[in-house]
Amino acid sequence: MGWIRHGRTSWNAEGKIQGQTDIPLNEEGTAQARMLAARLAGDELRWDAIISSDLRRARETACIISARLGIPLLPADHRLRERGFGEIEGTTEQERLARWGPDWRRTYEGQESDADVTARGLAFIADMREQAPQRNLLVVSHGSFLNQLLHSLCDGLDDSYICNMSYSIVELQEGAWVSLLHNCALHLQSDFGGHV
Repeated sequence: MGWIRHGRTSWNAEGKIQGQTDIPLNEEGTAQARMLAARLAGDELRWDAIISSDLRRARETACIISARLGIPLLPADHRLRERGFGEIEGTTEQERLARWGPDWRRTYEGQESDADVTARGLAFIADMREQAPQRNLLVVSHGSFLNQLLHSLCDGLDDSYICNMSYSIVELQEGAWVSLLHNCALHLQSDFGGHV
């Protein structure tokens, strides 16, 4: 399975937490999606279909990739939504520090728990594998969701920030998920060969 974080939005640019607030891609995000689509079109690895969360930034990213690769865009799945962050959604880091303090990530209680995020991610994977176990599926989701899910699937991943338009691949090998590529954004570099 390939896992993609959506392209950049205006709230990303402003440092605001989006959570489940439905923010569209900005121009940069649309360009980023085209860059990854160009990379995927030039890869030897072929994908059978793409699916995304039902939030616009992920859906718009998936539409761009689907069109470039000529693969089916499956109906959106709400289980792929970003973590719900409650009152923190729409705030900047400065606002979060002022209101909830420097440990807000650990102490703020109004957000969806790690266990709940992991549970819906694993339920999605189980359903997809049951429907079409051999299908090579691309999934477009969100940063906090992907960080939580990928670390729950694979041991030994680095704890780097999941950047906009990053691309990860995990493969089931002898009953265990193995990371083949993690949080890669080479396609966004100006010297990358797969540009639009």
